[in-house]
Amino acid sequence: MESLTSFLPFIAIFAVMYFFMIAPQMKRSKQEKKFASELTRGTRVITKSGMHGKVVEINDKDNSCVIETLAGKIKFDRSAISMEMSNKLNAPAVVK
Repeated sequence: MESLTSFLPFIAIFAVMYFFMIAPQMKRSKQEKKFASELTRGTRVITKSGMHGKVVEINDKDNSCVIETLAGKIKFDRSAISMEMSNKLNAPAVVK
């Protein structure tokens, strides 16, 4: 019984870390993978480096896409597209 009580703080710390750090990160990772797999032509996106553009071509073989910007067309890996910023860009505007 005494050995169980000595491990109780470690178990509690692990549980707190799981619920506040590991589980939200796993959920976010799943959402990002879903977003990247559901990209379609014509979607306006923002890359993680801050480049704005529109998806013009999607390549499933190497998991990349071509984005058209004002400077021209650039090939990016799908993981380089920011989910949050792209969702904000495509969200309908709220008029106050």
